[in-house]
Amino acid sequence: MNWGVVVLLFVVTSAAWGQQMRKDPKILFVILVRNKAHTLPLFLTYLTQLEYPKDRVSLWIRSDHNVDASLEIVEEWLKDARSWYHSIHYSSNVSEAMRPEEVSPTHWPLERFRDVIAMKEEALRVGREIWADYVFFLDADTFLTNPLTLKKLVNLGLPIVAPMLISDGLYSNYWCGMTEEYYYERTEEYKKILNREIIGVFSVPMVHSAVLIDLNHPDSDLLTFDKDLLNFHLESLNSPHRYNGPVDDIIIFAMSAKYSGIPMRISNEVSFGYIMVPLEHDEDIVRDVDQLQNVRVMIWNDLEVLDVLPNLQKYITFPEKDRLTLSRIFMVNLKRRPERRLKMEGNFRELGLDVEYFEAIDGRSIDDDFLNEWAINFLPGYADPYHKRQMTMGEVGCFLSHLTIWQRIVKENLQEVLILEDDIRFEPFFRERLLNLLQEARQLSTWDLIYIGRKRLNESAEPWVEGSQYLVYPSYSYWTLGYLISNQGAKKLIKAGPLEKLLPVDEFLPIMFDKHPNEVWKSAFNPRNLIAMSAAPLLLYPTHYTGEEGYISDTEDSHQIPLTSAEVSHDVQRKSDKADQALELHTVGEPLLENAINDRKTIREDRSDL
Repeated sequence: MNWGVVVLLFVVTSAAWGQQMRKDPKILFVILVRNKAHTLPLFLTYLTQLEYPKDRVSLWIRSDHNVDASLEIVEEWLKDARSWYHSIHYSSNVSEAMRPEEVSPTHWPLERFRDVIAMKEEALRVGREIWADYVFFLDADTFLTNPLTLKKLVNLGLPIVAPMLISDGLYSNYWCGMTEEYYYERTEEYKKILNREIIGVFSVPMVHSAVLIDLNHPDSDLLTFDKDLLNFHLESLNSPHRYNGPVDDIIIFAMSAKYSGIPMRISNEVSFGYIMVPLEHDEDIVRDVDQLQNVRVMIWNDLEVLDVLPNLQKYITFPEKDRLTLSRIFMVNLKRRPERRLKMEGNFRELGLDVEYFEAIDGRSIDDDFLNEWAINFLPGYADPYHKRQMTMGEVGCFLSHLTIWQRIVKENLQEVLILEDDIRFEPFFRERLLNLLQEARQLSTWDLIYIGRKRLNESAEPWVEGSQYLVYPSYSYWTLGYLISNQGAKKLIKAGPLEKLLPVDEFLPIMFDKHPNEVWKSAFNPRNLIAMSAAPLLLYPTHYTGEEGYISDTEDSHQIPLTSAEVSHDVQRKSDKADQALELHTVGEPLLENAINDRKTIREDRSDL
């Protein structure tokens, strides 16, 4: 027997076996909680759902100066969580609601920064003392919806890394630029990373709110949140650097990493989760609750599910439902699309919208007998501008669904109605913005129809409604994603006799407000006196565009009636295509709005410098 071969085989096998059986790194989570009763149920749910061995995780939780039920929620969660994790170090301060220097719970005086720095520095020291491999600093208003977040970050093997989180605006948990005075600086790369125009792991001067630190890195002992300790380290190392910037925990930590030669990185390789935008010192916590509503709606749209741990569900509240001062709100949905209805019902619950479900007329059920029963005749010469085809049965069903609602508006004498389709996503602060728009529309002018979601198809100027901040007169547009319609507007549309010369509803509407480019089609309808307006900027968008994962069109992807004419216009995109950003997202061409709205994510002011 060749014992040398046997020994070599044993060594190789043992090494492979040891590699396979290697334990996951030990991680200390650091969580600071203050007045987060509204975010904690969701935060703790996603924390619990992280797919990482809990026996390799310790938690270090501190909470102080609360005016809400934060402590109650944390302690309710801990009843079960204490048996899940390796260890939990939890303490709270219930002696006072605010520090002496604070003027509100959202105020950040020097005293508060110093307390936070002291707590984070203690947590860092504890992580080193218990021989943790990593410390994960995680704010209680972040939501790691990707259960693989921690595994992916650990597998990167980086000294400092953060998962890129999205908010209801441009704010995120990283900076791409820092001024000489240590504050946030705008850069072109920031948006490219945030919008995932470039994907990967990027070196940045600042990460915060969800930060994984490798304590095994040889220079990790130089990392600190304490200004004096940082300068002590620098002096001991004979470094030429000295920190003389603000007393701010995230800035001091970032500079300690820079001066120690430890790179910070942000990863946007996958969708990791969401983050809340910090409040200004003069904003009430109630505003944070409103912002959480935006984030929860985003989660519904992106993940199509939003579950909370059973023992924390009692802490979840929803706004009381209403109709936003309207006579009725309808949501058009095909019976065979229950998943869309479920998603929309989740949105409506979050937004507090009292919406009536309207079962759409299904194109699959339409045949010659159906067309005869409705006495439908198609517009002579119509052909889809993109496909060069006649209408599809799905488009017929779509039109008849909207027409049936218009008829109900007239029959029931409803004065103002909002009609929504089931494949939409609401923009942040939808309720507030729609109520402002309605108030303005009622005060300024008579209106028949107001788009709140559409696809603009040309670059012609769209003038503001006189005296308005929120409304323009629309040019040629597609989509019936969402629109307001008045009783008078419904009467005008019905009186035009659309069943006698049917064409798709999103061609019919711009014909009726006399902005359609096809003069032949327009001539079939008189008078074209619909008073149409559009929200500027828009309040909702499609959930998916052509070619995106999850895209389904029940109008375009259905059987069509025989083509009767070869008349085609070649200057129009497919209706479900994503329009050019300058047209789809800029409602008017005037410089004021062009500068204010670059894309969907800039509708809320960029507050990345907080």
